[in-house]
Formats: sequence, structure tokens, C-alpha cells
Amino acid sequence: MSKGLLFYYFKNKKEFYLFLFDYCCEFFHSRVVTDDFIQITDFFELMEYAARVKYSIILQYPYLMNFVMKAYYSRREEVSEAMKDRITATLAEVYSVYFKNIHFSRFKDDVDPRQLLQMLTWMAEGYIQDKLRQSETLEIDELMRDFHDWQTMFRKIAYKEEINENHSQS
Repeated sequence: MSKGLLFYYFKNKKEFYLFLFDYCCEFFHSRVVTDDFIQITDFFELMEYAARVKYSIILQYPYLMNFVMKAYYSRREEVSEAMKDRITATLAEVYSVYFKNIHFSRFKDDVDPRQLLQMLTWMAEGYIQDKLRQSETLEIDELMRDFHDWQTMFRKIAYKEEINENHSQS
């Protein structure tokens, strides 16, 4: 595509960048929110399902994830403020859309599922950033094993005892 044609459709680079980010978000959403996804009622099963789907997308489309990560962490570019607004809106929507079928009664009274989601997100992002900073290859299988272990640990901490007992028996 020529530069002239690009600017025929987009007023400037910022508009193009935001369009690409929105497209990527919709792309991930369409792959994650499926009939299988909607049937899941357990918070941790949903997190693991979504992580598996997202990481399979990363394997298929590594440049897509690189773009999303750069957009998410953008700080100096003129697009940063608009990205911050988009990300804030997306995160608010994610919680209401992704977790609408979850049985929150499984959680202990003093556990906030939103905080738990944030902690798991930070852990995964930190893992990815650490690997990238060390110029190591991102091993998706290794990340998924670690993510599963983190969820198992958080399940024991966050869920009521009877829920954990039922889960360990199945």
C-alpha cells in the first residue's frame, strides 16, 4: 500500500495506529469469546482458557502481539494519551464481558476478583517483559505451565475451602 493511499483512508499516523490497535483488540476478542468460553463459570478455568487462546494467537501471529505490547506500553509518542483512554475503556469492558457468567460466590468474602485478575495479569506481563529484557526466547509452553501453577496457588488462597476440596477431587 502506498503512503498516499494510506493517508487517503487515515488522516494521520495516530489515526492509523489507533485503528490497528482497535483491530487487534477485536481480533483477540473474536478468538477468545466463543461458545466454549461462554459456558465457563469458574474464574480460574476462564483465565486459563483465555490465556491458552491468546498464546496460541501469539504463536500464529507474533507481530500482532509485538504491536499490542508496544501500543500498551507506549509513553512518548503523540498517541500515548489516546492509547491510555482506549486501554482504560477496554479493561473496564473486559471485566464486564468476560466475567459475566462467573460464579463469584466461590470466592472468600475478603477476596476481590478484580484484584486477583490484576495480579495474574501483572505476573504474566512481568514474565513476558523479563524474557524480552533478557533477550530470551519466549517459551509459551513454559509460560503456560507457570501460569497454571500461579492459578492453582491463587485458587487455594481465593476460593472457599469447600470449593477447593471439590476441585482437588475432580
